Amino acid sequence: MTTIRLTAAQAMVRFLAAQRNDAGEPLIPGCWAIFGHGNVAGLGEALQAAGDAFPTWRGHNEQGMAHAAIAYAKARNRAQAMMVTSSIGPGATNMVTAAALAHVNRLPVLFVPGDVFAGRMPDPVLQQVEDFADATVSVNDCFRPVSRYFDRIQRPEHLLSALPRAMSVLTDPVECGPVTLAFCQDVQAEAFDWPQAFFDERVWHRRRPRADRAELRRAAEAIRAAKRPLIVAGGGVLYSQAQDVLADFASNRGIPVAETQSGKSALRHDHPLNLGSIGVTGSSAANAVAAEADLVIGLGTRFQDFTTGSWALFRDPDRRILSVNVTPLDAAKHGAMPLLADARSALEDLDASLGDYCATPPDASLKAEWLAAVEAATAAPAGNALPSDAQVIGAVQRGLDEEGIVVCAAGGLPGELHKLWRASRPNGYHLEYGFSTMGYEIAGGLGVKMAHPDREVAVMVGDGSYMMMNSELATSVMLGRKLIVVLLDNRGFGCINRLQMATGGESFNNLLDTARHEVPADIDFAAHAASMGAISEKVDGIAALEEALARARTSARSHVIVIDTDPLATTDAGGHWWDVAVPEVSARSEVRAARTGYEAAVKQRNS
Repeated sequence: MTTIRLTAAQAMVRFLAAQRNDAGEPLIPGCWAIFGHGNVAGLGEALQAAGDAFPTWRGHNEQGMAHAAIAYAKARNRAQAMMVTSSIGPGATNMVTAAALAHVNRLPVLFVPGDVFAGRMPDPVLQQVEDFADATVSVNDCFRPVSRYFDRIQRPEHLLSALPRAMSVLTDPVECGPVTLAFCQDVQAEAFDWPQAFFDERVWHRRRPRADRAELRRAAEAIRAAKRPLIVAGGGVLYSQAQDVLADFASNRGIPVAETQSGKSALRHDHPLNLGSIGVTGSSAANAVAAEADLVIGLGTRFQDFTTGSWALFRDPDRRILSVNVTPLDAAKHGAMPLLADARSALEDLDASLGDYCATPPDASLKAEWLAAVEAATAAPAGNALPSDAQVIGAVQRGLDEEGIVVCAAGGLPGELHKLWRASRPNGYHLEYGFSTMGYEIAGGLGVKMAHPDREVAVMVGDGSYMMMNSELATSVMLGRKLIVVLLDNRGFGCINRLQMATGGESFNNLLDTARHEVPADIDFAAHAASMGAISEKVDGIAALEEALARARTSARSHVIVIDTDPLATTDAGGHWWDVAVPEVSARSEVRAARTGYEAAVKQRNS
């Protein structure tokens, strides 16, 4: 057997550089890194030596660079994933939030945090957490519940099994999610005689599980029996690259389609049977059809509470749910009839099994009325009042072409975007709303731009999220990955303030002006963005925003546009109840009234 002598870190990098996806692209196209004593000597040396064969990108924040890696994987429809490495201690724990985000959203990312010395001789090393009862514990054990596969590399030869297993998880349609290989820092530097064949190029083919024949037969029978079916398209449609098949299936079978946050852009907004968003932030058209549907066909969705209106939208006991999903957990939720299969192959097999079946499409006026509501909400305002989020969304929509991509994650913007954004191309709508992570937006936009360098990427972010994490704006400038960032300043956490007031609470500790303070907050976001190398400007009103967007389209580097917005305004059209528990006992009459309404809604949902 031919061998080659390398350190464990050098072997990891060489192995990863040799992996390919079924399109012939690098499966792991590079590594995000912030070095510290736990990874600079071992992995740092190996990554530097690899050069362009396995590129390394420097982040400014471990969580931020991990968000960029995850966004890249999402934008690539899970066809590629990135490696992210940090030192031990705070560098590692900074990435745990990102690991949870990837886990919830079933997105692939390879975490390689440095770890303590496997040999234990220097213990306790800098940043080492000591468990009094278990000497094997390190901070990296925090990754266990938010990793699909976790391993601690305590010997070089552990990589011979750990790395192939990691690739298997990252490329598996069911198990896909974050992998953590906690890499002991002394082991990174140890040499080993590796089999040369370990570094041969390998292609990892993504499986397309086809349905069990009996499940397929039952599913086809359920569709043929349905008078008013509705498809709920989730992120699995995009990950399966089933968008064209879905468009044809919906048209040929007369079945309307509603979109989850992850599924939006799987079907063109102007497809006659695309009714738009569903659920808590749903369109009036989609929610009206959902309320009357006798069969709901979940296609690659995990039926999150925002999709189902906390299951109140689907409460009719006579309504059947057919869940098409590669994951058994999702396929069987809430007593659904499971069709365990890849979305694209399932649609192909169902289409072949339905004969001449065609449902009666819903009344076209439902969509027309909703589109009129969208136009009204997103139109430029008259007068000098602060614009709403919806009006800013309208300006951004008008400022991008059909290839543009909008990126967002948390606060009030995702709900408004879900209702109002009109996506024309696959992956043109990139929302992280599974974990709804504040601070994802700019870092995520950078990952999206790396995945789609030829498409304009517009990041929409509130001032609250911007303050939580903005440092990868400087990284976008440094890497030459231009973003358009529209920063909506409503002076605080406007969305949660509205929820607080809607549940009877007083505005408290959310808006800057109603939070405890000695000095009123006066943050110059444009100056802050400029200090990180971005072009920046603050505008006054929608007309000025549209002019700034035109300038941003021609900018050579990341361009930040700040605009003040109304913290209370939101789009009333559409939407559905969401289960947010209201206190049973309160001195506030507003809370008691909200509790009465809450109990009535819960009773109706549970009846």
